[in-house]
Amino acid sequence: MSSTRLPGKVFREIKGEPMVMHQIARIRQMRNLAQVVVATSLESSDDELAEYLAAHGVAVFRGPLNDVAARFIGAMDEHPADVVVRLTADCPLIDPSVIDAVVDRHIETGADYTSNVIDRTFPRGLDCEAFDPAVLRALYADGMSDYEKEHVTVGIYSRPERFHLENYAGETDHSNLRWTVDDPADFEFAKWVYEQLPGSLFTTADILELLAAHPDKNHLEPA
Repeated sequence: MSSTRLPGKVFREIKGEPMVMHQIARIRQMRNLAQVVVATSLESSDDELAEYLAAHGVAVFRGPLNDVAARFIGAMDEHPADVVVRLTADCPLIDPSVIDAVVDRHIETGADYTSNVIDRTFPRGLDCEAFDPAVLRALYADGMSDYEKEHVTVGIYSRPERFHLENYAGETDHSNLRWTVDDPADFEFAKWVYEQLPGSLFTTADILELLAAHPDKNHLEPA
């Protein structure tokens, strides 16, 4: 909730519901999902968010604002899993089939870390990272910089000599498209997509078809 570029962005409403709830509904369409856990901070600014999510049946773990890695480890302690998927809560157009594909690649290859962003082909906002929880625990025990603690997985993928990394790429390069929500223009784009398409469980193909019909609405990454 303490985002500086768009304060309270995850709570901004699309079709009468907080943006984060649309994202959770999409994530819950994954094939092999055990549980969605929202790892938010202990700051009072996140009280309303945590209370809302808990009241709507979403598991919440609260930890340090800036030490997000410690927050993840705490969440993993309370909700054990064989594979952890990291998603940021400002991606209301996230595609569950892409998450499934990343997880499948991760399991098939026995990787320590798998994502679709090492060599980006998907729109920014469909970012997905899967990793072995033991890897993050070991890295944290060895000592992580403040930057690594804030960004959680950078300490893993910046050490290819130590960890087995895998990338999942799409058939077409759409890396120039911007579907994440960091500022007001991003939010207005995501809101427009939701208003144009039925429900909240439309696919990436649906969005691309919509944009093909309305090329003036394409929202691009800054040059």
